[in-house]
Amino acid sequence: MSFRLAAYAVCLDHDRVLLAHYRGAHWTLPGGKVEHGEDPYDTVIREVHEETGCDGEVGRLLGVDSRVIPAAEALAGAPHQNVGVFYLVRITGGTLRPEANGETAASVWTPLPAVAGLPRSGLVDVGLSLARDRPLTGHVAPVAVGGLVRH
Repeated sequence: MSFRLAAYAVCLDHDRVLLAHYRGAHWTLPGGKVEHGEDPYDTVIREVHEETGCDGEVGRLLGVDSRVIPAAEALAGAPHQNVGVFYLVRITGGTLRPEANGETAASVWTPLPAVAGLPRSGLVDVGLSLARDRPLTGHVAPVAVGGLVRH
């Protein structure tokens, strides 16, 4: 089984959330892999800047999500575990732009009611649930995958 530790930003502005669109794929939260020896706190700020062109600051830890993607649904064809650390991040500057030489084709402030109609990663639903409910445990129930929601 492969394993990935990642950090994700939930960036909210009133009734909008900042989403990143992967080239030819779905919408997701800005974020990505924690490099060896890197703190997830630093990762989320780095990833927000790399993927969106914006600067941000962490407001608070929202929670942690761990999911195993079955081999039949994993891109590599083998079971994969993703552990995501979710932070509430406030955008402090910069200009939205595509990721330079990267996988993020666009970043867009999206009205919260419109999110349900987008093809998106389940990470979006997890992050929004953590931000909305702020569970004391920092954990929410698994998100069902299917329809517009992907791993």
